[in-house]
Amino acid sequence: MDKKIGLGKGLSALMGEDLDITPATPVAGIITVSLADLVPSPFQPRRLFTEEALTDLVESIREKGVLQPLLVRTTHTLNARYEIIAGERRYRASKLAGLSEVPVIVKEFDDQATLEVALIENLQREDLSPLEEAEGYKRLLQEFDYTQDALAKVVGKSRSHVANMMRLLDLPITIKHLVENKQLTTGHARALLNAENAEALAEEIIQKGLNVRQAEKLVTSKGGVAGRKNAKTSGVQKLRQKDSDIAALENELGGLLNAPVSINWNGKKGQVVVQFASLEILDVILQRLTNGGALEG
Repeated sequence: MDKKIGLGKGLSALMGEDLDITPATPVAGIITVSLADLVPSPFQPRRLFTEEALTDLVESIREKGVLQPLLVRTTHTLNARYEIIAGERRYRASKLAGLSEVPVIVKEFDDQATLEVALIENLQREDLSPLEEAEGYKRLLQEFDYTQDALAKVVGKSRSHVANMMRLLDLPITIKHLVENKQLTTGHARALLNAENAEALAEEIIQKGLNVRQAEKLVTSKGGVAGRKNAKTSGVQKLRQKDSDIAALENELGGLLNAPVSINWNGKKGQVVVQFASLEILDVILQRLTNGGALEG
């Protein structure tokens, strides 16, 4: 297997994302293979591929060809020579466009690296639904013994983001379908996570067209949080989880601003405190905030 690098940072170079691979300019490391020799990967986190969503890509491939090679590894299945690590959308669109072969880069990744790269590629392209993203995190945690901190570093997200996305997997199946169908946003789904009558509240949110803030108020006024009777016994555990999330946010924001940050939150309102040792440092912090440079990525 190739030596592991920071996949989140090195994925573009790994995949040859900036390469011009027109037939007139062959590139070392890229080969052309038949579509019949390719098979989708079981580690692909993306489940939904509709022809409608591929329409623009199909037209682009018909006009210009496949401008970015697929990333593949060799496979020992009877029906194919290569397993697709990244680029299944291009593979499917190429079929629809009537192509018989596509350019690929072959890398000998193990199963863990294959899942990492497939997940990161989709995250960078914003191709995954919230639940597909959450399930990808869950697989990495369960199948490859990641901690949430280590996983967050691999995929280039905060630990709190990973934790919050994975909480969506606790939703009732009916609400998961509403999220997948984009009838509810991730914010709506989070508001419903521990509601006693989540399905009924979800329907009301959709019917009334409520935004996330309105949905949160609705849940508080009508549903409350499941398990209020056990609030005393679970209070310490919930407080520890909240403290852990806040600490992760403090670390993330502090790293972006390059300054110590503390967050005070009482459940209804909060305060962010940024420390600085001189006016010059404060000026640098303000420049990062106003220019947006510290908050990119």
